[in-house]
Amino acid sequence: MAKEISAGTGRRKTAVARVRLVPGKGKWMVNDVALDEYIHSEALRVYLAQPLALTGQEGKYDVLVSAKGGGISGQSGAIRHGLSRALIASDASLRDVLKKAGCLTRDSRMKERKKPGQPGARKRFQFSKR
Repeated sequence: MAKEISAGTGRRKTAVARVRLVPGKGKWMVNDVALDEYIHSEALRVYLAQPLALTGQEGKYDVLVSAKGGGISGQSGAIRHGLSRALIASDASLRDVLKKAGCLTRDSRMKERKKPGQPGARKRFQFSKR
């Protein structure tokens, strides 16, 4: 196995992705499965590869990803975030380009927790005066 150049951890909502960059020809593996098999949506695949496209690094690295939590959309956002961080770890001059495109911003929107004694996070039982 080739030596990794850099790594980055990305998060979005409840999804976490550990991204490793290895010198190669642009092969993607997500949870030991090819990217096309793991993420079926073409729009999400383009979205998560955006940091490579912006920096002109396509085809230079093999991207190895371990993603868990959330759904496919959340994991795609986490992969994009982790990929951006890994690219910066390998070359700090790429930071300005990625920052301007919003690739370094963690989407922190999470489902609000359910409150005790109530049916949901915001929902309340009907008020009865008597």
